[in-house]
Amino acid sequence: MTAVPPPFDPELAAVLAEAADLLRPGLTLADALAARRSPVLRLAAEQDLTLGGAFEAADRTVPGPDGAPDVSLLVCRPTAPRTGAARPVLYHVHGGGLVVGNNRLGVDPVLAWAKELDAVVVSVEYRLAPEHPYPAPLQDVHAGLLWTAQHAGELGADPGRIVLVGASAGAGLCAALALLLRDRRGPRPLGQMLMSPMLDDRNDSPSARQMTGVGVWDRTANETAWTALLGDRRGGPHVPPYAAPARAEDLSGLPPAFLDVGSAETFRDETVAYASRIWQAGGVAELHVWPGGFHGFDAFTARSALARAARGAHLDWLRRLLAG
Repeated sequence: MTAVPPPFDPELAAVLAEAADLLRPGLTLADALAARRSPVLRLAAEQDLTLGGAFEAADRTVPGPDGAPDVSLLVCRPTAPRTGAARPVLYHVHGGGLVVGNNRLGVDPVLAWAKELDAVVVSVEYRLAPEHPYPAPLQDVHAGLLWTAQHAGELGADPGRIVLVGASAGAGLCAALALLLRDRRGPRPLGQMLMSPMLDDRNDSPSARQMTGVGVWDRTANETAWTALLGDRRGGPHVPPYAAPARAEDLSGLPPAFLDVGSAETFRDETVAYASRIWQAGGVAELHVWPGGFHGFDAFTARSALARAARGAHLDWLRRLLAG
């Protein structure tokens, strides 16, 4: 029997219909490479990273992994005088299916949260697949995090209050980074915010099958991206958890996690399963499944009621985490 997808929220469905050419299902590797020239990326690069003077924005080039190029970090520091303890850091990892994007993509809501929370934002740029398959993206994200922790003092930040923040592929990299830091006994993040995380290369969950050819980032697009990262290993028995965090056998000892996902998207079931396994391992996780939400709905439909609820939940969790 054909898997019937859940309905989209009516307000979101109208946006999908109006932007059918932009928000269409399916993605080939040629599409992904062409998307690197997308106007969306140009607009991301041209945005006001200071939020009207609230931040001082600068690009920093820091040492990359051994034998690899340096890593580019976007560092945004509040311009207001610091009145108390060192500031927290929101360490942002951008989305884009591991094949598209830069450290400007998706940083706007993170800056808005940082303005409310008096936090520093560090957004990392990583090498993209397929030119740079696993482990290159994770190595870059790891190198940027190590630099941030080691140089927090010069940023006016607290190395013990770094929160990993990412959406989609960026969230998957955040989850992988949390596992890597745990296993290597590296700096321990204060928390991990995983928004619609890309976690499982096997791409065979009920929600993945339901969303084949439907909505945003369907099963075909997901297969394209994972294959770009892993090649012939995708879906096979030898994929490490640092590539696909859903493969991890042990989810104990991780920092508190926030996970959210739409009910009408490919990543729904792998996200719910990951949160459940954190609880089963004795960990802390907060999970939201937004009814009728498609992948990335809060970015594409920022004024919708569902997007406002999601963004509010993000900020509320960060407030509680940083107050703890």
